[in-house]
Parts: sequence; structure tokens; C-alpha cells
Amino acid sequence: MTREGILLVNLGSPEAPRPGPVRRYLREFLSDRRVIDIAAPARWLLLNLIILPLRPRRSAEAYAQIWEEQGSPLVRHGRDLTLALSELLEARFPDRYRVELAMRYGQPSIESALDVFRKAGIVQITVLPLYPQYSSAATASVIDEVMRAASVHWTVPALRFVHSFYDHAGFIVPLAERLRSSLAHFESESGGGADHVLFSFHSVPERQILRSDDLGVCSLGACCDAIRPPNPNCYRAHCFATARALAGRLALEPARWSVSFQSRLGRTPWLRPYTDHVLAELPERGVRRLVIVSPSFVADCLETLEELNMRGRETFLNAGGEHFHYVPCLNSDPAWVQGLPDILGLPTAPS
Repeated sequence: MTREGILLVNLGSPEAPRPGPVRRYLREFLSDRRVIDIAAPARWLLLNLIILPLRPRRSAEAYAQIWEEQGSPLVRHGRDLTLALSELLEARFPDRYRVELAMRYGQPSIESALDVFRKAGIVQITVLPLYPQYSSAATASVIDEVMRAASVHWTVPALRFVHSFYDHAGFIVPLAERLRSSLAHFESESGGGADHVLFSFHSVPERQILRSDDLGVCSLGACCDAIRPPNPNCYRAHCFATARALAGRLALEPARWSVSFQSRLGRTPWLRPYTDHVLAELPERGVRRLVIVSPSFVADCLETLEELNMRGRETFLNAGGEHFHYVPCLNSDPAWVQGLPDILGLPTAPS
């Protein structure tokens, strides 16, 4: 009998690339107090009077450009990863682990996944939010929802959460190898090496970084040059640590790589520099051949396939760039799957 559960959780996706399903998805997503961290009445007004009347149609058009026969790429990659990890663990530990996939918003839901575990008699669950860098808007939101859904029933399972894995070898090594392969392919295809590697991370409002600073030391600057006791859970520091780890593994010279932040919403300051601005400026600085990777995502989705590989490509080329190469996410890469048990803190051999 299966004794332990593994719950993989990613952000989520609308059920179809049409305004109605997108509106329902955005309503659930943007109603989260950790995502739009303003007073509830102001969040309701912003969502219902500004965002939902305007954004669903534009977002649906963007989703339609990346939609697959199987549906959402994010969900499809999540299912592939779940199956691959299930097969790996079954081979190593027969009948010990059951792996389920859930989305923080949309389907399959966290509540439905926990119900599967409950009906299978599994009362010990390890939860892996599929966000390498910790943030309150993403990681903590998953923790909130898992705890809420688990507390509905009389018996609450034993829950263990993986907080982050921004510099874990199980994540860094396969992503570095994917980037290395992309750099080599780019060189052979374009007839020359990349001038620059851009690490584009999902952005968050600056106020969320400052709000996470319990010790009052954050400057949104050099304090993120290393992970220190005052900032062990700083999203910005985690992003720079990931970029340094990848650049170091590939022996990239400091001038050949940089960090930017994408996917901002609204007019308040988000983490900078903004990826779309950087893509427009790089050709002016002599960068003609660009490789871009987004290490805050482990599965390709709207933000990578449409925002970076379509709109970002267009921005860079229109600004004078000549060659643009997007590095796909790890998705269900076998090396990534092999590293997941260590990230999950599972034993290396049957006990």
C-alpha cells in the first residue's frame, strides 16, 4: 500500500483560450490577497472595474497563440512531469509514493489532489511548489491553500513543504546543461556565439520585497549580492543567486550575462530592470545575438512562450538585434526528473 504522497503544484491555467474561461481564471488568480496585496475593497474595485472588463479578451488572444491540442502547455508539461516522477519513484521504491499534480488556480485543484490522497489512505504528504525562488505571492500562496484545503477534514495529514530550490543542484545542473546545449546549438545555427545571455525572472511589486524584509535592511540593491542571514527568503536575492549559479557553471564572463524581470502588472514599481525595456536597449549596447532563459519557470507557459519567445523576440529584433534564441524550460527533462527526489528530500535508497 502506498504510504506517502508527493504533491507537485504549479500556478495554473484557464481551461480554454477564450474570454469566459480566462475571466474565471483571472478572477480566482487575482483575488488572492498575496498576489494583489492591497486592502480587500481596493482589490475588489481594481479587479472588477479595471482588470476583468479589459484583460480577459487580450489574454485569451495570447493564450490562443500557444494553445496545444492537449490544451494548456503548462498543464501538459505538469502531467508529463508527474508521470515521469511517478515512474522513477515506483522503480526505486515500489508502492511507496503516489505523485499528484495540482494547480494553485484552476484545474486540477489542490483540494481535488488532497482528496485523492485522503481516499487512498495517505496521511503523509510532501508538497513541492514548482517555483524555484521563494515568494510570498507564489510559494506562500500554495502553502496557504494546501493548509486551508487540508483543514476541511477532521483528520489533517502530516504536511511537509519544500520552501525553495533556487540553487539546488537538482535544478541548477539540468538547467545549466540545457542552456549549454542551447548556446552550442545557437552558435551552429547562427554562425557565431551569443553576445549575451539574459536571465529573465518573473517580477513582483517592489513593495512585496520590502514587506518581506522583517529586519529593515533591504535596499533593493547590493543586499541581494549574496544570501545572508537577513535575507534568506528574499525573492530578489534568490533570483540573483540562481543567475550567479547558472553563469558560474557555464563560466560566463560578467559582461556576457545580466538579470531582468518580466510580467509586471499595473503602474506601481515592480522589480527592475524590466525585461521588455532591456530587450529594446540591448541592441543599442552592441548585443546582436541574444540567448534568453527564464529560470523562475520550470514549465513553459504563457509568460515564456508568448511573452518572451514571441513578443520579446519581436521587441529585440525590431530594435536592431539579429539573432534571438529562447531556451525552453526544464518541463519533463529526464535530468530534471532525476534531480527531483533530492529536491524533495526523499531517501536515496529503499529503507
